[in-house]
Amino acid sequence: METGQPSRTALATAYARAYHQVAPEPRVLTDPLAAATAGVRTEELSEAAVAPPGESAADAALQRLRRLCLAARSRFAEDTIADAVADGVRQAVSLGAGLDTFAYRNPHAGLRVFEVDHPATQTWKRRRLAEAAIEVPDSLTFAPVDFETATLAQGLAAAGFARDEPAVFLWLGVVMYLAPDTVRGTLRYIAEHAAPVRLVADYIGPPSAAAPEYRAALAARAERVAALGEPWLSYFTAPEMTAELRAAGFTHIDDRNSADVLADFIGRAELGPDPDLLNSRIVRASRT
Repeated sequence: METGQPSRTALATAYARAYHQVAPEPRVLTDPLAAATAGVRTEELSEAAVAPPGESAADAALQRLRRLCLAARSRFAEDTIADAVADGVRQAVSLGAGLDTFAYRNPHAGLRVFEVDHPATQTWKRRRLAEAAIEVPDSLTFAPVDFETATLAQGLAAAGFARDEPAVFLWLGVVMYLAPDTVRGTLRYIAEHAAPVRLVADYIGPPSAAAPEYRAALAARAERVAALGEPWLSYFTAPEMTAELRAAGFTHIDDRNSADVLADFIGRAELGPDPDLLNSRIVRASRT
């Protein structure tokens, strides 16, 4: 990751979200700000243009599945926010927000959104938003946190986050890049919230736990992101993640394969071959 720039994998996710808006595939997530935030014009979007860094565009079926699962991840998270708002929650926190656009499309009156990211990354994003003429709404608060000098608790407190009011946390596309101890510490911070709290996160299972026919492809994918300077540092099986969440203090846990979450939106027949190849999972947890 270059200083003052989002990670290359975060950019790849943004491009994929933008291409999903125009691709000939079932629409899972509607995001009219995706292309502008990613810094591309609609006519520039194509299968080849949005291939993940270091990966060929040849396997269109795999890229389609990954793109749809990324859209399903965001849709699932935004649906969780909607459910929380219906129950009276008025705070949402996006950890490692990257180029996510929910805060700028927020349809929920009274919902305050906190975007947590490195200060340099947020400066870059705000410049990109200005260039794209995307207004920063009053309901959004940036919470810059440099983890070399401050903690998540300090950053959110400085931003005005209320630890004694209900909240929902989104932690998407981040866990796999963090050391296990950092993951555990963050889970504890969220679960120790002084009011009811919900969490949506995603993570990657260890290649060794995948079906034998997928292991080589998953190992190659891990090597590609490591070559970009963004190695995966944490892998969890579903039982391991459940154990971590319970140890942190969460009491209700719904952990599912990403492809199963996607199937709820588009039907299993649309998944295509090898839906388990991504080896990724989405978990929703809460503590009342």
